[in-house]
Amino acid sequence: MKTKNKTPSSQENVPKKPIIALFNYGGGMRGLLPAHFMQKIEEVTGLHMSDMVDVFMGPSTGSILNAALNIPNPHDPSKPKFRARHMVRFYEREGLHIFPRDSFRAFRSMIHDFNNRTMRIEQLGNLLKHGHYEHANLGRSLRALYGRQKLSDSLKSLIIPVYNIEGAALRPTQEVGDIPHSPVHNVNTFLNEGGHAVWLKNINFEGAITPPTTPVVDIFDAVMASTAAPTYFPCFPFQMKWSEDSPTRTVTGIDGSIFDNPCISYMGALRQHIPKDRDLIIIVLGTGYFNRSYLKEDWNRFGSLGVVDPSNDMPLINIFFYASETALLDSFKQEMGDNLYIFNKSLVSGPYMNDYPNTDIDDASPENLRKLRNFFEMTLEENRKSFNEICELLVKNYDATHKGESPANSLKSRIRRTFLRGEN
Repeated sequence: MKTKNKTPSSQENVPKKPIIALFNYGGGMRGLLPAHFMQKIEEVTGLHMSDMVDVFMGPSTGSILNAALNIPNPHDPSKPKFRARHMVRFYEREGLHIFPRDSFRAFRSMIHDFNNRTMRIEQLGNLLKHGHYEHANLGRSLRALYGRQKLSDSLKSLIIPVYNIEGAALRPTQEVGDIPHSPVHNVNTFLNEGGHAVWLKNINFEGAITPPTTPVVDIFDAVMASTAAPTYFPCFPFQMKWSEDSPTRTVTGIDGSIFDNPCISYMGALRQHIPKDRDLIIIVLGTGYFNRSYLKEDWNRFGSLGVVDPSNDMPLINIFFYASETALLDSFKQEMGDNLYIFNKSLVSGPYMNDYPNTDIDDASPENLRKLRNFFEMTLEENRKSFNEICELLVKNYDATHKGESPANSLKSRIRRTFLRGEN
C-alpha cells in the first residue's frame, strides 16, 4: 500500500502573531500629543488601545498615559476603565491644578539656589518649597486615576521606568553556588552602588521569554516616581517588594526620562522577553523634540553655571537628555527595520514656529493647549500614510488575538478594515 508523503500542516506555515509595543515619551503637559494620537487611533479603529497593543512603555507623562489605559474597569475587569479621550480631558482639566500659574516660581528657585550656595538656612528652603510645584496636587490627580491598583493588575504588559537616587533598594548580585556567608563575588559589582535605573515591569503577553516576577508596587507609586521631574517636583520615595516573599525596600525615585527613550526601553527592558520566532513592531508617539545645536563661541561663553542656566535653555541638560538616544538610534532603526513607526516633530524648527507649543513641560494655559492640538494635527498630516498603516496593523493584531469570537465582532473588524483602506 502506497503511503502519502506527510506535508506540513497549514498551521505550521502561518507566521505567528507579531508583538506590538507602544512607547510614549515624557514631556509634562506635552503628553497631550500622544493622548491626541491615541484618541485618533481609537476613533478610527473603534477599539481600546489595550485591545490592540501588547506592551506599553515610556517614562514620566508617558507612564501616566500607559498606566491609565491599562486600569481594569471595575464593572468589566477585562476592559479598560479609560479611553484615550478621557486622558485628553485629564490633561486639559488637571493641567492647571498640577502646574498652577506661579509667576514667582522661577524667583523662588533662584533664591533657593542662592541660599544653598551661601547661607544654607533650612527654614528658608522649606518656605520657598525648594522651587518645586506642590507634589500633592499631582498626587490627587493621579490617585483619582489609579486608586489602589497594583502593577500586576495592568491589563497588558506595562513597563514603568524610575531612576532610584539611593542604592538601598538594589537587588544584590548573586552567583551560582553563593551561600549567605560567601565573602566575595567574582563579578565586579560597581554598578550596583549609588543611583540606579529601575524597570518596574509586568510582562504578561503570550509567549514572553522568562517573564520576570512582577514587583509588588502600587501603580500610583510607580507613576509618581516616574514623573518626579527634577526642578519641578521633589523626589518621590515609595515602598515596594521585588516579589511576594522578598523584603520590603524603599525606592527614592526621580523622573524616568533621566535615562529612558525608545532605544533604552527596547534594549534594557523588552528585547530579552521577545521570542526569536515572533516579529516585534514598535510604535513611538513623541511629545515634540528640541535637541538644539550650539555654536562653539556660545558654548565657551556659557561657563560652569551657564550650561545649566534656564535662560540659556539649559544646554548641558538638553545634551544629557538626547545624547544616549542619538548614540543608539541608528543601530535601533537598523535592528527594527520596517517594524518601527515614529511620530514626532521638532519644536524648534519648521515653517510655523510662532504657533508651536511651549517646550516647557509646565505650560497648561488654554493658549498652549490650543497649540498642542494644532501641533498634533500637523504631525498627523505629515505622517498620514504611516498612521493609516499602524491603524491597520493594530486592528489585525486585535483580530489575531480574538480568533473565534462571535460573527458580530468579525463583521465589526471587516468594517474597520474597509474604513482604513478607504482613508489610504
